[in-house]
Amino acid sequence: MRRLILALMLLGVGAAEVRAQSTDAMLDVIQQYTFDYFWEQANDENGLVRDRSTPTSPASIAATGFGLSAVCVGVDHGWVSRSAAAARVRTTLETFWYGPQGTATSGVIGYKGLFYHFLDMNTATRTWDCELSTIDTALLFAGILDCRQYFTGDDTTEVRIRALADSIYQRADWEFVRNGASGIYMGWLPTTGFSSYGLWKGYNEAMILYLLALGSPTHPVPTTTWNYWMS
Repeated sequence: MRRLILALMLLGVGAAEVRAQSTDAMLDVIQQYTFDYFWEQANDENGLVRDRSTPTSPASIAATGFGLSAVCVGVDHGWVSRSAAAARVRTTLETFWYGPQGTATSGVIGYKGLFYHFLDMNTATRTWDCELSTIDTALLFAGILDCRQYFTGDDTTEVRIRALADSIYQRADWEFVRNGASGIYMGWLPTTGFSSYGLWKGYNEAMILYLLALGSPTHPVPTTTWNYWMS
């Protein structure tokens, strides 16, 4: 309870107002503030979400993935209409599907179906000389697949969301970022190759990465990679 109160006060809710609310009400407020961040800090033109709420912040593909899941929550709570949410999701997925891929150091969104960690908010291309990030791509994909399962309608936009989600996930070449190793590399740079930080190993956030890579219908990694990660 104390943590909930502190969280709300940090969000700018007055102490007296916080204490007057039930736990469920406080949780609802926190959820709405969280949704508001992902909705308001996105670029309407491409769906990318800022890494942090500063004017100069680039987009983070992980933040964008969390934002996609937040949109589904927002619809359920009535904070945004289903049609507006679906339109935002479709825009976001089209950005990642049509964005240029390749080995260039600039002007691209990703390579081998995976994506760069940070993208320019306006051009949706690599910024900050960042890495092609396996875990951040996985977090993005989690949001994309969440939307794929949520938007089940028959209208043109929701049908398009499902098709784009399938295409984006199936394009990712997980074997590329394994590069013949026992596990999956943390990242890749167009100038120096695979990350010096090495492979994802040990119980950590990479569980979602390995599950997505193992379950890929087009470029799955061998089951032995799971054993390596858990060893």
